[in-house]
Amino acid sequence: MTDVTKEQVLDKLRGVRGPDMDGNIVDMGLVSDVFISDSKVYFSITVPAERARELDPLRAAAERVVKDIPGVKGAMVALTADKKGASSSAPVQRPAAAPSKPGHSHAGHSHTGHSHSPAAAAAAPRTPTAAAKAGIPGVGAIIAVASGKGGVGKSTTSVNLALALKANGLRVGILDADIYGPSMPRLLKISGRPQQIEGRMIRPMENYGLKVMSMGFLVDEEVAMIWRGPMIQSALLQMLREVAWGDLDVLVVDMPPGTGDAQLTMAQQVPLAGAVIVSTPQDLALIDARKGLAMFRKVEVPVLGIVENMSYFIAPDTGNRYDIFGHGGARKEAERIGVPFLGEVPLTMGIRETSDAGTPVVASEPDSEIARVYREIARKVWEQVGAHQGDKARTMPNIVFE
Repeated sequence: MTDVTKEQVLDKLRGVRGPDMDGNIVDMGLVSDVFISDSKVYFSITVPAERARELDPLRAAAERVVKDIPGVKGAMVALTADKKGASSSAPVQRPAAAPSKPGHSHAGHSHTGHSHSPAAAAAAPRTPTAAAKAGIPGVGAIIAVASGKGGVGKSTTSVNLALALKANGLRVGILDADIYGPSMPRLLKISGRPQQIEGRMIRPMENYGLKVMSMGFLVDEEVAMIWRGPMIQSALLQMLREVAWGDLDVLVVDMPPGTGDAQLTMAQQVPLAGAVIVSTPQDLALIDARKGLAMFRKVEVPVLGIVENMSYFIAPDTGNRYDIFGHGGARKEAERIGVPFLGEVPLTMGIRETSDAGTPVVASEPDSEIARVYREIARKVWEQVGAHQGDKARTMPNIVFE
């Protein structure tokens, strides 16, 4: 089998029409530098920011023709916005994240009947702010991991962040709040059904030292969930308050993408210690990330910081670095709106392969450079939790890896 060349890829892409069927995307200068590694092709297409959703079929067409080239094993294609289009978006007005207020009232009521119980009122001894908002018994802090759009690696970031917090010495659980597309069973290689214990409580599943709850444990993977707001709200609150989490320092919540019913339920009815926003470097992803930031600020949930995922590409054969999808956009956005920048996670084959295999990189390769990146992000996240809760969060132990 002959190696695939850039010339072959570009020749195929000349058959993809540009926006408005005018010319082709190569001759119009819309295609970034093409990178090929292990028979997989990576590139981006520059489009106007305001036409991103409209032009996604163009991205899909480009990906399809490249995958049809003999010898190509896969293709990763992203839309990225030109700077002129990206700058037209409205800036966020507030300069810094607002901390949670102990007396902040709920916007709704729990469907489980547990939100005002004595046990809930006594929850979270390490985090007085959470306790004042009637949280989860035994859970010290709840952190939401969110993104403005899908496909940015939020769930992979969530699970590796949770494992990194554990590696840094904390007791950690993870809740998969994506009702429609739960991914924790696959990412953590967990199968089976949770067991019901006393009353309506159920025991969370466990792997890699994490306590885990997901709709994916209760519904078969092939089943389509056709639920609307009240059912989503009820399911989320039950998975939070009717699960025997035990004593946890932190519960990481993998949020669904966007700003819909699930996000509002978590932001308004759950005592979140803060939110971590995941984005890729592309301007388009950052535009969507701003929506998530704005939502959390409106409901007075502190934004703990931004993670730039797929920040740069590490070639598996040479170890060389390539900024295929741009680089540094999330850092600049964090500086612009006055929230911490938590770190850059590279796009590597190792992260994808370990995630697909259910052996997340922080657990399977704890001494790797990527695992160290996640542990440093976890350290900064926990530091921000402490800062927003009056430094009442438990001090992070100093773990030395030999």
